[in-house]
Amino acid sequence: MLDFLKDFFDSRKIEYFAVLDYGDMRVTGEGIMARERFTPRSVILYLLPYYTGECENISRYAASLDYHGAIREVNEGLSRVLTEHFPHCSLRGYGDHSPIDERYAALIGGLGILGDNGLIINEKYGSYVFVGDVICDVPPEALGAISPSEILHCEGCGACRTACPTGVLGGESCECLSAITQKKGYLTESEAALMREVGTAWGCDECQSACPHNGAPVKTPIGFFYRERIGALTRELLSGMDKESFSRRAFAWRGRAVIERNVAVLEGENVGK
Repeated sequence: MLDFLKDFFDSRKIEYFAVLDYGDMRVTGEGIMARERFTPRSVILYLLPYYTGECENISRYAASLDYHGAIREVNEGLSRVLTEHFPHCSLRGYGDHSPIDERYAALIGGLGILGDNGLIINEKYGSYVFVGDVICDVPPEALGAISPSEILHCEGCGACRTACPTGVLGGESCECLSAITQKKGYLTESEAALMREVGTAWGCDECQSACPHNGAPVKTPIGFFYRERIGALTRELLSGMDKESFSRRAFAWRGRAVIERNVAVLEGENVGK
């Protein structure tokens, strides 16, 4: 990797990154790249650790402001650096909605191993990481791209499968508890009871909590994830959020009614909106 890229990531306290040939990617969104009107040649990939501490009734990733904002900040900065060194390059930054399989890219980029729960497990930050990427038409050799690494898997201890509340990891169900918390409308009594049993108003971290690779989680050095952090969802917290502040949360995309319903479910109600 070129020094200017390493310097950029160092300045952002991002420790795990890689440059790969776009030809080594699993492309899942051909239509996306067709609309971009440039021929992708390279992928610059990085991990953003997000763990900031424990939470009461919310998935750890959602304790911070919407992580897409963190990815956007990095991608905008990375785009500026790239265009300074390659003035005529075309590029596009992604996070979650990339035309490539970001998990596969991170694995062949050597940024982590694949857990039985389907998550990337990084050697330092465990599975508490997001993946961001910038795709550009700069030749991979000009960016110091690496060859794909062998995909490595976890030890298969079974802890995540045992801890999974719905049994989806063991093939006993087709739905994760996190997906249940994101449903609109009424929940079934069994769904509501499961949320109360686990104590979650949004998301599910049970498989991550059980993973031995997350036994002593390392807090992120990235300041974004400490901004306006919340540790629990309550009626009082939600009522104090105006439209703008609510929109900055990772759970906002599902709508306020779903979150209010989930908090009510934990208090013994089961209302649907």
